[in-house]
Amino acid sequence: MSAPHRYNGQAYSPAGDKGRYVLPPAFRKAVKESSGGSKTLCLAVHDRYNCLIGFGLSRVDEFDEQLEKEEQRAIAMGNRDFDPDARAGQLYGFEQVPFDDSGRFVMPEQFRDLDLAGDGLYFHGSGKFFMVWKPDELGQMGNDFRGAKAACKSQMAKVASKGGKK
Repeated sequence: MSAPHRYNGQAYSPAGDKGRYVLPPAFRKAVKESSGGSKTLCLAVHDRYNCLIGFGLSRVDEFDEQLEKEEQRAIAMGNRDFDPDARAGQLYGFEQVPFDDSGRFVMPEQFRDLDLAGDGLYFHGSGKFFMVWKPDELGQMGNDFRGAKAACKSQMAKVASKGGKK
């Protein structure tokens, strides 16, 4: 198994032409390293929040172990509602999305259909993955997300002050 990659920081990417977004440089570098040099972004729907998560291909190596731990925890806590097949579908149901040298990628249709992509995306590092939010959706989150909300607002203002260009 390769060394774990960690995602930290935050950035905002306005929607470009043809439904393209830009994977921010810090995240782009980590994703590329995590994907063995391949420019492959993995995107999936977050299992609890109305946002996406992003990561590189090496994270997939951890899924079986994560699934086993979650199942053992559910058994220990007497949680009979835990469905390992449904959870495996969530973990392995990610989409592999190519990006170019500038980080541009096209948002897959299913995520647009779920209304998880809009006029811009906010990227927020979360360790083993990063969250990808529509700013309006993040704004509806509770007090636990106040730091992310403030960072999103700041990142959007930075982009706006540069005339919408990254």
